[in-house]
Amino acid sequence: MNQEQLYTVVGGRGTMTVFEIYIKTTPERLWEAITDGEMRKKYSFGVGTSSDWTAGSEYRSGVPGVIDIASGENLEVDPPRRLVQSFKALWSEDVEREGTSRVTWEIEPVGDSCRLAVTHDQLGETANSELFGGWPMILSGLKTLLETGELLDTPGSLRYSGAADWA
Repeated sequence: MNQEQLYTVVGGRGTMTVFEIYIKTTPERLWEAITDGEMRKKYSFGVGTSSDWTAGSEYRSGVPGVIDIASGENLEVDPPRRLVQSFKALWSEDVEREGTSRVTWEIEPVGDSCRLAVTHDQLGETANSELFGGWPMILSGLKTLLETGELLDTPGSLRYSGAADWA
């Protein structure tokens, strides 16, 4: 992805949103945090993601027996650098009607840190902001967990604070 392709929709809607964050960690540890279901629950509102993380495999995100959040296919898996997934939101009828979009995770080492770019694209022109509105909280929680080992309170984590106990 070149610099001309990087942009973020703030306070509006668009067909692509890009979030970029720098995290003091290794690419391997960042990849683990993205792909390990138990670790992911810690920064993603108690929601885990399960998959065998191979190209063409399916993944599911949710709290088993409580709520399904998303499902899709792992389109490209290149540990610890790049993960491309189709994304079908499942948490409400409104977001289900939006159809399938795509999420790309790109990890680039920068000294003793990593640049993580998450691109959520192939969204409709009038995409429901719920589809991409949680990314800043999720990525902030990921950064805090990897850098401090602690959980981060966000509006989303407080809203779903019991989600980890649902299963």
